[in-house]
Amino acid sequence: MTIVDEPGMLDPARARASFRAGVQAPTTGWAAGYTQANLIAVRKNWAYDVLLFCQRNEQPCPVLDVSDPGDPSTVLAPGADLRRDLPRYRIWENGRLRAEVTDATRYWRSDLVAFSIGCSFSFETALAAEGIPLRHVEQGRNVAMYVTNRQCRPAGRLHGPMVVSMRQIPEHQVDDAIRITAEMPAVHGAPVHVGDPGALGIADLGKPDFGDPVRAEPGDVPVFWACGVTPQAALMASKPPFAITHAPGHMLITDRRDDEYRVGRR
Repeated sequence: MTIVDEPGMLDPARARASFRAGVQAPTTGWAAGYTQANLIAVRKNWAYDVLLFCQRNEQPCPVLDVSDPGDPSTVLAPGADLRRDLPRYRIWENGRLRAEVTDATRYWRSDLVAFSIGCSFSFETALAAEGIPLRHVEQGRNVAMYVTNRQCRPAGRLHGPMVVSMRQIPEHQVDDAIRITAEMPAVHGAPVHVGDPGALGIADLGKPDFGDPVRAEPGDVPVFWACGVTPQAALMASKPPFAITHAPGHMLITDRRDDEYRVGRR
C-alpha cells in the first residue's frame, strides 16, 4: 500500500490507522514528537522471565507497559490494538522466525502477555530539534542495527547478546547527542559506545543484522545506542515456544509525548 504523505505530521491515531489499513513502512520519522515502542509478547509462563530480563538489562530493554494476559490494549495508546496497529510483526516458534505479517490477530493467544519497550526513535525528534542530522531519515532508510559481542545479564530461561542501533553523527555534535539522549533513559538513554565498531564485535557497518545500511557523510562518527531488538536476539538464543514481536524498525506509535520521558523537561 502506498505510504501516506508527510508521515511526520500525522498524529499517532492517524498513523496507527494507516498501518491498520495496510501501510507498511519503518516508523522512524512518523508522528514526530510522539514516543514509539518495541513489542514482545510471550506466553504467560514466560512473562516473568521476560520481565526479569528487562529489569536486569534496563538500557536495551526499558519497559514502558505490560499488558494483562490476552489483552491487546495498552495504556500508552488508549484505543490502540497491539495485534493490528504496528506496520509489521514477526511470529516466532522455538526461537525461529516463522512468519512476518501486517496483522497478528490470528496468531494472538489468550495467554499472551505483551511488553511495550522503549525505542530510540523516540529521541530522534530531540536530536533533530538541536540540529543533529539523522542520516537514515535523510536517506529514506530504516536505522541500522547490529548484534554485538556484549552479552546481556541472563534471567531465568532468557539469555542473549545486546543489539545496538547506529547513527552516523558529525564529530562536532557527538557530545550534544550524548547529552540529549542521556536525558531520556526510558528510551535507551545515552550511547553504549562511540567510534570503532570492532569494539562491539561489528565487522562491517555496511552489513547490519537488522534494518538498512546507512551512508556516512565526511566527518561523521558512528554512535551506538542499546536497542529494543535485543529481546529478539534473546528469543533466538533461548528458544521459547512462541512469541510475537514487531519487525525491527516497525514500531507501535503511542499517544505519549517524547518529552514525557525526558528527565527534567516535563
